Amino acid sequence: MAAAPQPAQSQQSRSFQLHGRTFLAFVLKPETPIGKWIADAESWLARSPGFFDGKPVVLDVSGLLLTKAKAATLVQDLAARGIRVMGMLGADPALSDATLPPLLASERTAEGEGCRDKAKAQAPWRAPALPGSRLIDSHVRSGQTLFHDGDLTIIGSVSSGAEIVATGSIHIYGALRGRVMAGADGNPAAHIFCRRMAAELVAIDGYYCMADEISASLIEKPVHAWLEDGELNIKALD
Repeated sequence: MAAAPQPAQSQQSRSFQLHGRTFLAFVLKPETPIGKWIADAESWLARSPGFFDGKPVVLDVSGLLLTKAKAATLVQDLAARGIRVMGMLGADPALSDATLPPLLASERTAEGEGCRDKAKAQAPWRAPALPGSRLIDSHVRSGQTLFHDGDLTIIGSVSSGAEIVATGSIHIYGALRGRVMAGADGNPAAHIFCRRMAAELVAIDGYYCMADEISASLIEKPVHAWLEDGELNIKALD
């Protein structure tokens, strides 16, 4: 006897599946006056064209008094410059609108209320517990993007147009000609080491230095980059 056909509802339940995944997104925090901030962003993009192409961006609007019209204008201005906003952090609930990017909840938001929050906010920064380090035993070619949640070591060169992002420190035992971003998840204690400096961009915890800002005396030299008192330092390794 032939088996009875499965109900349509059962077939649909197998085809419709939900999966949870983590993606890397860049967070931009506009400052007032917005017009000047947009001009600064345009100047930055002129020096690093295509940086945000195909990358998700979250807009941190905490502290900004935005109406729906102003928020829409800001999102449109960024889109016109190749920056697509996938969500907004720190936004007033009144900005919730189908025509605007969704409002996102930050994982760093303090819980509870009163004096406990204040003490928590003023507590000294402590290095987070990072997963194990990762070793890449090859060159990173142009157009590739590598992300690791922890320390990352590359035994090879990083080509122009490639991007290396890690929440911990980054070690590159070759030429660095692309973009490198360490401490990407708010880790100011991260460091960057490379054997030959010729980077398009070097960044730690959001503090960055473009190619034309790197001293000519450091080009093609082994260097060490780190943060100190809110300043990105890049020095030659003796």
